[in-house]
Amino acid sequence: MSLLEVRDLRVSFPTADGVVQAVRGVSFDVDAGRTIGIVGESGSGKTVLTQTLLGLTPGGEVSGQAVFDGTDLIGLSDEQMRRVRGAQIAVIFQDPLTSLHPLYKVGWQIAEMIRAHDKSVPKKAAAERAVELLARVGIPQPRQRARDYPHQFSGGMRQRAMIAMALSLSPKMIIADEPTTALDATVQAQILDLLLRLQQDSGTALIMITHDLGVVADIADDVLVMYAGRAAEVASKRDIFYRPHHPYTKGLLESIPNSSANAGRLRPITGQPPSLINLPSGCAFHPRCAYVMDKCLTDEPVLTPVAEDGFHRSACWLPVTAAGLSAEAEAERRRTVGEGRHEAAAKIAEAIAESPEAEGSVIA
Repeated sequence: MSLLEVRDLRVSFPTADGVVQAVRGVSFDVDAGRTIGIVGESGSGKTVLTQTLLGLTPGGEVSGQAVFDGTDLIGLSDEQMRRVRGAQIAVIFQDPLTSLHPLYKVGWQIAEMIRAHDKSVPKKAAAERAVELLARVGIPQPRQRARDYPHQFSGGMRQRAMIAMALSLSPKMIIADEPTTALDATVQAQILDLLLRLQQDSGTALIMITHDLGVVADIADDVLVMYAGRAAEVASKRDIFYRPHHPYTKGLLESIPNSSANAGRLRPITGQPPSLINLPSGCAFHPRCAYVMDKCLTDEPVLTPVAEDGFHRSACWLPVTAAGLSAEAEAERRRTVGEGRHEAAAKIAEAIAESPEAEGSVIA
């Protein structure tokens, strides 16, 4: 049994303009000691998905199951959730400056986290533990820095302090919500290396939310690709990078800048993510998909096994033989599209090809 098993999780928010379908039937597992990367563009439902696990989506209508260590997190009372949040599942947020209280010293905030879950810990012992944690995450002169305020820390040091706080109660799982987005490349690499090393030392499960596939390549074991509130593809890291099946996953890979000096134009995904209030019919990605077929306009695909092991699954109408980045896979995609695309889908494909950002993409 996995540490976390999420099944058919749905989250929606009623608004004056209509119902926002933020998460639409997502299922995934996380094993102890493993890392799953959840990737997708802004607005794909990544953060709402994980915040719902901890009851941090007030006003949302939630259904489905999220069984963590034998307990279904969905529907827990506030008191029951407080025993889980922080103690068993910790969160590292994107912006540590707004996550840390500006009027309290960093060491005090870590110690307060410890004592909030265990009143039996004396203040002095909690303060010593805070110093130990700051040292563990690589902050120099931890005893002195524990007496500093958040604004006296650099961005990288603040994020290290947040990681120390997340580790303070030895949780079984950590949710890292784009923890490196606001950091420069050098500090980002240090933070990722720190998370990986601490995870290996403690055997903690990790959910890494990011829009950066480079981060996924560094740290993840498995990957969940999300689009418009649904899972577009689920696979091991290797399969995502070398045998992607869904055109959205392929588009994300082709959008990664090449570091070589003779790199050509980027190959972007055309268009914008859809409104989660007025979703397109059929496959939500079809208005942006270079391989759109008539069936995509009317029928919504479900996650279907792509590999024999059954773990690699994709929600796309392309055949399983179209997985991969080889010329043969591309030929199979084009052959399938040639058979399945008629007037309605052809008009959408023409509109995509005529968009300004299509130059240099797979469509051109």
